Amino acid sequence: MSELTCHVEIGNTPPAWLEVVKVARHGYQISLSPSAWKKVRCARKAVEKIATSNVPHYGINTGLGALCDVVLKQDELQRLSHHTLMSHACGIGTPLRTEQVRAILCCAVINYSHGYSGISPSVVEGLIRLLNEQITPVVPSRGSVGYLIHMAHIGLALIGHGDVEFRRQQMPAKQALDAIGMPPLTLGPKDGLSLVNGTPAMTGLACLALDDAARLSAWADIIGAMSFEALGGQLNAFMTEVTALKCHPGVQQTGDNLRQLLTDSAHLTRHKGQRLQDALSLRSIPQVHGACRDQFDHAARQVEKELHSATDNPLVVPVENGYQVVSQANPHGASVAMACDLLAIAVCEWSSISERRAYRLVTPQANQLPPFLTTESGVKSGMMIAHYSAASLVADNKRLAQPAVTDNFITSGLQEDHLSFGESAALKLDKTLDNAFYVLAIEYLLASQALDFNDSDDYAKGTSLAWKSLREVLPTYQEEHALHLDIQATYQRLQETQVIDKLLCIAPNLLPSRQPSY
Repeated sequence: MSELTCHVEIGNTPPAWLEVVKVARHGYQISLSPSAWKKVRCARKAVEKIATSNVPHYGINTGLGALCDVVLKQDELQRLSHHTLMSHACGIGTPLRTEQVRAILCCAVINYSHGYSGISPSVVEGLIRLLNEQITPVVPSRGSVGYLIHMAHIGLALIGHGDVEFRRQQMPAKQALDAIGMPPLTLGPKDGLSLVNGTPAMTGLACLALDDAARLSAWADIIGAMSFEALGGQLNAFMTEVTALKCHPGVQQTGDNLRQLLTDSAHLTRHKGQRLQDALSLRSIPQVHGACRDQFDHAARQVEKELHSATDNPLVVPVENGYQVVSQANPHGASVAMACDLLAIAVCEWSSISERRAYRLVTPQANQLPPFLTTESGVKSGMMIAHYSAASLVADNKRLAQPAVTDNFITSGLQEDHLSFGESAALKLDKTLDNAFYVLAIEYLLASQALDFNDSDDYAKGTSLAWKSLREVLPTYQEEHALHLDIQATYQRLQETQVIDKLLCIAPNLLPSRQPSY
């Protein structure tokens, strides 16, 4: 890629979730447009003026949360920002992945670019420098009830505290900053609060989840088509005249995908009329996968609207005679939390119906294939236990599909008494997606093994391409090595896009819309 195509500029157009993915996952450089920098600097001048006032302004010259009535002296404001990061950096557990921290960093820059935070331009410059220099703060994954903690750990790196990943090594932040010639920042009024406030953490995590869910939706249609063909399904259930009567966009998309992927299957032609009706896990693929796609579209709209929002508290709002500091609740992440919770339900459904199809592929009573997809059943168990693994992962996903946003606690005295758990919802969604990819990997293995056993290979062009793609890296399973190795290799295949890219020529709707409509 050219330097131009590896760069994302924030500020001239409304930011898209895919731009966050480019920066976080693909290493794109990031910058702010001149107009965005102007808004950042104007709001900062207002904060610096307000900081000298004796009138209480929340978070600028007062304490935080339940301490909002404590007015601070001028010489205490830098200490307030410093201590805010130190006290809020109390995350727990396994660190977030590098791409997750980068997504959060990117969303923080986007949040400040709107020009309502009043944060120091040097802080925004520092965050951009961390991204572009590939310095990634080590951020514990657990401990957040809505926001604050993840961003506090990121803020530590800016002032030379905590650990970071740099040049494939973990090291003290100060050492990495020295290596790129970047002095640790001295935070001013409101800087510490602006760093920990807002919804960048949950929004960044959600952007990556959207990218994964888009890929999952494509694979679900591809692998579902393979299982349908291997089991000799009745194509009439996918007729355009039928799916057109279900007035949901996702149903139309999946129905079209299945028709295109299964076009000209001589194998299905031979099975036509063998039964009046297939099991629901086969004939309802458009309706179930389609409903999941519609939830993806909803989540994408909600996440993108959050990217377009200013989510700091307080906000520095332009008024007729200057700026007004307004304490409000824009950092509350209910919209993102609900989007992640609903998408987790959809991901659970994608995995659940995949497990049902996998069951039919290995069950002798449900097909005309060799029992458990081995020609030596008895001495060999074939794919019997692979289905057990899929069932276990789906059971896990059903638990993870319980919403996080409906939970609640009271924190910070009586001040913070309704919490979004948006970061919990996003991290839960991430785990649900990982489980779902493994479930689909197992179905992919089973469907390919089933296609191996049919008398001829006159399958549809689309399903043949997917089947042969797996066979390029994995032969038919003969039980000469542990099956988990094939499951892992197939899972890795699903993280790639080459097969999807090739099949887009056959089924253009495989990937859900990448640009939400408003």
